[in-house]
Amino acid sequence: MVNQLFYGDNLEVLRRHIKDESVDLCYIDPPFNSKRNYNQIYNNIGKEDQAQAQAFIDTWTWDDYANQGLAEILENYQGKFTSQSIDLIAGLTKVLSKGSLLAYLIHITLRVVEIHRVLKPTGSFYLHCDPTASHYLKLILDAIFCTQEGDFQNEIIWCYSIGGKSKNKFGKKHDVILFYTKSNRDTHTFNQQAAAIPRKANSHMKVGIDSDGRQYQEKMDKKTQKVYRYYLDEGKIAEDYWIDIETLNRDDRERLGYPTQKPEALLERIIKVSSNEGDIVLDAYCGGGTTVAVSQHLNRYWISIDLTYQSISLTLKRLENAFGKSIIDEIKLNGIPEDMESVITLANKKDDRTRKEFEKWTVLTYTNNRATINAKKGADRGIDGIVYFQGDKDEPEKIILQVKSGNVKAGDIRDLQGTITLEQAAIGIFITLKEPTKEMIKTAKTAGIYQSRYMSQSCDKIQIVTIQEILEEKKRLEIRLSFEVLKSAEK
Repeated sequence: MVNQLFYGDNLEVLRRHIKDESVDLCYIDPPFNSKRNYNQIYNNIGKEDQAQAQAFIDTWTWDDYANQGLAEILENYQGKFTSQSIDLIAGLTKVLSKGSLLAYLIHITLRVVEIHRVLKPTGSFYLHCDPTASHYLKLILDAIFCTQEGDFQNEIIWCYSIGGKSKNKFGKKHDVILFYTKSNRDTHTFNQQAAAIPRKANSHMKVGIDSDGRQYQEKMDKKTQKVYRYYLDEGKIAEDYWIDIETLNRDDRERLGYPTQKPEALLERIIKVSSNEGDIVLDAYCGGGTTVAVSQHLNRYWISIDLTYQSISLTLKRLENAFGKSIIDEIKLNGIPEDMESVITLANKKDDRTRKEFEKWTVLTYTNNRATINAKKGADRGIDGIVYFQGDKDEPEKIILQVKSGNVKAGDIRDLQGTITLEQAAIGIFITLKEPTKEMIKTAKTAGIYQSRYMSQSCDKIQIVTIQEILEEKKRLEIRLSFEVLKSAEK
């Protein structure tokens, strides 16, 4: 078994690459459909949820993908769907109509059906969501798991205090984690010791210390006169509300810059409780790579998937920082462009969900995963990525990166030069899929050179790099970057 990281649509990856009954534990933390009130949900009005758009697509709209997904469910594509899940989606279509929430629920249904397939008979599944849609999601999971000899185990309420406060309603300070097992025969892994939390002394119980110096509490059953003794150092199995794990704050040492990053302690509890060393853990929404990092630390094998290269890049960087550069050689990377043909395919994708992926892959690959991506929709002012380095004035200097997949000309270089001036950047790097013209190279040279006392030699103020050089010659940004965009994970 080798750890695997997939770059692509998790539905396609699950269907094509993950074998039946091969996974011990699956945890997913899909993008929430949470920025909508119930009036908006039922009437399908208001702006779509565009929160966290810089890191991944979290916009749920009724589109061709939703139509296709609905058709697959209602027509029982390849006999994958239970009659209950088909009837449920058909009913929700009438109740919710074709809008944002239904698109979200169809997206989840398609993937949970595949997750159920790949789970071992002894496997466990955790779905992390929020109260906006958790009640709908539980219906979907019931229709998939409980109708096929699976079982609902817990609705876990993860409570936290960090974040904004409400002035006109009770503060929203919890997420929901739905816990299911593929079997209802209690054959799933549940490590009680890993599920234990410290037992607090109870003022209504007798406290004592035994001959070994262990503190205990005792109580007597009035009916049976039997005495029950509880040792405080053994702890007790955690309840289904978790108040002992706080969400990450802005200054947390764990925080890497990913907007919905979950604390490692949360994943540690789930992975320790529901898997053993050597088991296989699946996360179909890689995100900031927390599941991957914790699984690696706990000696589990792992499989992770994400649609955006920013998540893939951050996960690789997180693993490298935490476990050393050699860890990358131990991972099987799937779906990442390795030749010109695959790069051209990525560049020519018409899928709205991946329209920026070519630029993201290019910028992050060339900068060794050190750039920040300009994910603003609409006019990006000719900037696809930014990195910072130490300037002569001991302040961060900016390098802007621009990526082009189509025809290029000298005017593109002049436009970049104007952007450099407007952005007060020191250097501009123009990355092109097609070969630059002689006039482009000449125009770039007229921009002059940049020299800093921190550089061993000067460099062109405007540099032209080709995708072919990045792929075949492994050309990378060689300027030392003192100001990393993303924080490094702790070793």
